[in-house]
Amino acid sequence: MSEPTIEQRLRRRYLLLSTDGGFVADCQSLTPPGWDQVKVDDLDQAGEWHELLLFRFLVLDLDECDVFDPMDVIREIRNQHQINLAVFCFGGDDDIRDEMRLARADRFFAKNEVGRVLPMFFEQYAWGG
Repeated sequence: MSEPTIEQRLRRRYLLLSTDGGFVADCQSLTPPGWDQVKVDDLDQAGEWHELLLFRFLVLDLDECDVFDPMDVIREIRNQHQINLAVFCFGGDDDIRDEMRLARADRFFAKNEVGRVLPMFFEQYAWGG
């Protein structure tokens, strides 16, 4: 395993798991200069454990059920990898949100709130780089 460089650690990147084209486009349009959106359909596409640590936060689509299971994603991050990556969930109903809370996801929003909250996360996680 190669060790991350300081430059890699300072990069402003966030991970996005969603297959909703409109939601992905909304997130991309809100992404400020100097930030990179990394959209994947499977957490394994984001890399190994040490590569997941380099993301500032994860935007997770709770309405997804065809390509990936949001519960599997949070379980893998929290239980298998034991990573305390901030997980911001969008969409979903009360039942999935309750399950995600128990699995230790961090915050929950309706998809139409992305324009209000995502810019706050970019500001909050803009340290370094």
